[in-house]
Formats: sequence, C-alpha cells, structure tokens
Amino acid sequence: MVQRCKACGGYQWYPRPSCVRCGSMEVEWVQSKGEGSVYSYTVVRRVVANSPDFQRDIPFVVAEVDLNEGVRIYARVEGVKPEDVRVGMRVKVSFDNVTPEISLYKFQPAK
Repeated sequence: MVQRCKACGGYQWYPRPSCVRCGSMEVEWVQSKGEGSVYSYTVVRRVVANSPDFQRDIPFVVAEVDLNEGVRIYARVEGVKPEDVRVGMRVKVSFDNVTPEISLYKFQPAK
C-alpha cells in the first residue's frame, strides 16, 4: 500500500498527513502493483547487533527500490545471490508473514 493524493494524483512514501506535491489533505491508501527496479543496494556482510535473527542471514542485500508508482522504498532483496543483484534489476514484492498480525515486505527478482 502507498499513499496517493486525490487532488493531484501524486504517489508518496513514507506515509504523511498531506501531499508533498500540492499540500492537499486528501490523501488515500491504494494498492501498489509491487513491481519496480533496484535503484541502489548494499550487501550486509557483518551485523554488529546481538540479534541472531540477522546473523543467520548474512550476507543479505538491502536495496532502495523504485516502485512503478514513482516512490522509492527500502527493502531486502532475496531469492538471488548477493553478487548477482544489479542496479536496474527488475523486482517484485513478496511477503513474510511473521505473525498473524505482522507481514514484512521484501523483493525478489521479477521473472
């Protein structure tokens, strides 16, 4: 889900109470297609935090993804070796259902 302005039609992410383009307070939530491309990325090879949840995933990719709707978000990229991730690579969203109430988004290479 991303926000879209009812007045000017612009999309925005992260959520805000008003449109960053025109200032309208008429923003709504709309379903994103969940497709985009890698703008930039880094490979995490060392985690200083004491969390075994991150340690077991090393190495992993964190990327800036430009969604087709025109917004940029941060997410993990999985389903591909870190050395095979490239700027401009087409990706699609997938979800980890962590609990019945919480789902985390991530991206995988688009087919």
